[in-house]
Amino acid sequence: MSYAIIGFGHIGQALAKAFSRNGIEVSVATARDPESFAAEVAAIGPKVIAKTLADAVKADVIFLAVRFEAHPEVAKALATWQGKTIIDVTNAFGVPPEELGGQPSSKFVAQAFAGAKMVKGFNHLGAATLAQDPAVPGGRRVVFLASDDNAAADEIGALAENLGFAPIKLDGLWEGGLLVQARGKSWGHLIFEDLVKFA
Repeated sequence: MSYAIIGFGHIGQALAKAFSRNGIEVSVATARDPESFAAEVAAIGPKVIAKTLADAVKADVIFLAVRFEAHPEVAKALATWQGKTIIDVTNAFGVPPEELGGQPSSKFVAQAFAGAKMVKGFNHLGAATLAQDPAVPGGRRVVFLASDDNAAADEIGALAENLGFAPIKLDGLWEGGLLVQARGKSWGHLIFEDLVKFA
């Protein structure tokens, strides 16, 4: 299984640190030339590799960690996303619900990535919290996952565990997605909730 993070802002860097902490290789890409951020990527750890967007999207599992408005541009990188699992880490801050057709933001994002299995996740934690080691005394930091594809949710749940988190599945993108999304000026009940699951 190969992994990539599209976006290298605060959230993308926090995710890269989680992979590095656990010795799991991950590609990182932006719309820029990888040489322009290669030194920052290398500073995180040897398993984090700067790549072009075209190379990064060859991965099996892709974290979409760009600004919400940038997702259609990323979607153009492949004609079909069949066989890919995309973890939507975006938040549609300030985007009016009517612009999304009244849908949860991840349902809207999924339309741009034809054929992909979409999982909403890792978006409810602020970057500073996400960047920390999720192991806390007696437990692990929770990440919420929502997907219309149970197998994809299980797959990303296993990855979350490998990264040290405690995954909690929230049902489909309509039901669970609404709990963890920030859309327009309304926030889901679980957005920015920093919870710990105790063993």
